[in-house]
Amino acid sequence: MNPAKTLFTLFVFTIMLSLNSCQENRSIDLNFCHHVYFWLNNPDNPADREAFENGIAELLEIPEIKSYHFGIPAPGTIDREVVDGSYTYSYLIFFDSAEAQDIYQDHPLHHKFIDDCSHLWNRVVVYDSILK
Repeated sequence: MNPAKTLFTLFVFTIMLSLNSCQENRSIDLNFCHHVYFWLNNPDNPADREAFENGIAELLEIPEIKSYHFGIPAPGTIDREVVDGSYTYSYLIFFDSAEAQDIYQDHPLHHKFIDDCSHLWNRVVVYDSILK
């Protein structure tokens, strides 16, 4: 494997661990799910990835977020016809309610993330859902 690619992979893995990439808290009633997919303009650019990941890390400080998962396409699963692994990052966050998600949307850290990082991506898709 290419040494630069190995270093980059290690870097991404380290960032993911430092963000505590998957939290689980079954004791909270997580009624509202906000799932965002990002396609970066330059997904192979380490500086762009670091800037984006730092922006996500700041977003996770918003107190209304009850649980989250921040990840990349899972290797080995994108070969299935129904799986879209074309995105760069997946950002899944949970709230107690739609109202809590509204507070998140208007939080200064959310606006800062958009201001600081929107130049890094060319596409964003959001899926919001509530418990049935």
